[in-house]
Amino acid sequence: MQGLQAAKEKASGLFANKPLLLRNTQYENFHVEQKGYDQMYDGEDLETPPSPERPPPRHIDKYVRAECPCLTARYTVALLACFGFSIMFGMRCNMSMAKLKMTEKHNTSSGVKEDTPFNWTVSVESSIDSSYFAGYLITQVPGGFLASMYPANRIFGVAIFASAIFNMAIPGAMSVGPVAVVMLKVAQGFVEGVTYPSCHGIWRMWAPPMERSRLATLAFCGTYAGIVIGMPLSGLLTDYISWQTPFYFYGVSGIIWYVMWLWLVFERPSKHPHISGKELTYIEQSLGTATQAAMPGFWATPWKAFATSPPVYAIIVANFCRTWNFCLLVIFQSAYFNTRFNMQITESGFVGAIPHLIMTSLVPIGGMLADYLRKNNIMTTTNVRKLFNCGGFGFEAFFFVLIAYADNKYVATIEMTLGVAFSGFAISGYNVNHLDIAPRYASILMGLSNGIGTIAGFLVPIVIDYITQDKDKPDMAIKEWRAVFLMGATVHFIGITIYGIFASGELQPWAEPTAPYDAPLKSLDQETTFSEKSSALTGSEPPAYGSIAPTRPAPPQPHVPNNPFVSGALYQAEPIQPPAESYQDLTDDGTY
Repeated sequence: MQGLQAAKEKASGLFANKPLLLRNTQYENFHVEQKGYDQMYDGEDLETPPSPERPPPRHIDKYVRAECPCLTARYTVALLACFGFSIMFGMRCNMSMAKLKMTEKHNTSSGVKEDTPFNWTVSVESSIDSSYFAGYLITQVPGGFLASMYPANRIFGVAIFASAIFNMAIPGAMSVGPVAVVMLKVAQGFVEGVTYPSCHGIWRMWAPPMERSRLATLAFCGTYAGIVIGMPLSGLLTDYISWQTPFYFYGVSGIIWYVMWLWLVFERPSKHPHISGKELTYIEQSLGTATQAAMPGFWATPWKAFATSPPVYAIIVANFCRTWNFCLLVIFQSAYFNTRFNMQITESGFVGAIPHLIMTSLVPIGGMLADYLRKNNIMTTTNVRKLFNCGGFGFEAFFFVLIAYADNKYVATIEMTLGVAFSGFAISGYNVNHLDIAPRYASILMGLSNGIGTIAGFLVPIVIDYITQDKDKPDMAIKEWRAVFLMGATVHFIGITIYGIFASGELQPWAEPTAPYDAPLKSLDQETTFSEKSSALTGSEPPAYGSIAPTRPAPPQPHVPNNPFVSGALYQAEPIQPPAESYQDLTDDGTY
């Protein structure tokens, strides 16, 4: 027996000196509390990466693997989410371009003729523009709960697919009447209302903490890429084919995207059949066990903590302010250039896309910069969120004031481009902040803040249509659009003040599940010892293998930590086992 024990110790010593065979030092660096994120997995190949269990491949995976060349699984999710948001927000541009085409004026021999296939009043147009946000508002908070109870990737995909179907039905509804269009727009907003909460539900499972900013901003920059592509593309399709074409084009694009989404995106890394072992270990080790905890039901959600948390209010106000000015640009930017500077539909579409093009590139750059400042301990997460959010809002508000007094379309274009571009940094502020303060409730908080923010989207068309009733008159257009942009600047200044005072990037005390109650352990001095009358030792049957046989009381010995059988025990534990057999000595290579 002594020879066998010595051989085991010798073998253990040999293998302990070979870290790449039995243990991987780079993967041990995943331990966040001890070594920090700066020493975690950096993407380099290892000699023997871990091989965790994966689900069996689907039928389609036997022919085409579910992976994108040169992209990791988590960045594939981010890129496809970006495309999904692009399609979703591109669909929002279809109606604004269609309305411009419907009210286009033509010079004829008999004078100026206005092409109006649908004679809609200002109130009808406002109702159609606002109807989308009426449906969008309803499903924000329920969308957060759906994303916490069901696979968030499925909810996100189905929402965009259904919206694409509704989008293709809008031209037919316009022939029926404005009521049918309003109903379809409400339905479209209803299904799209779950997209932002479900996207946060996806990142709850896929985004390592120190990559939250870059992954989330990469996905959300599709919002602005959708405007970049949607405005000029809708203008071109409307001008050169028909006003119905953009609706059909984006509907088909949404269906094709949904097929790709089902093929390449999974609920969580452990359910991806082709994710690399390195990436799977990196994501799961960095996230820890918090994401595996069961989500609470409606009544178990800490609503009171939400209602009394200043950081939550800061996010809600920032979301409202950002939604106000974003909807102002998406819905009325083309109308501003068209009525203020007499731009044609196609020209206004391209000019309106320029600011969002610059912003689309700055949003992911801002995310990488924010993660860099946090990762290298240059700034705290709280200061990073405040800097990016207040800085983005402040620049956009400043340039909105300049736009209000611009008298030249080129100057107005430059000022709008700079303002919208700098506002992209705010996405690395409030829009990612949910994952900082409460990752477990991120999807619910996103639904809550986005739902209240959607009220701004509901109000903007009504307020601005009322302010710009006489925008077709050049003299009145100057005053009306000036009031619109000064109002937008004021909204942002309010958001800067509240977010700068109350925002936080730290995990809130109510954000983690309550630890289960553990009964206090007895100290070693109070441990129960065996006695001669112990019922467990008085049986007449011979003890079985592994049981404890009584022996004579041992003399008092010094206390040995973690050994209750030495300190004050009346009986000494001796395992009863079969008679020992003779073993051959191990050879040098560890065999008999």
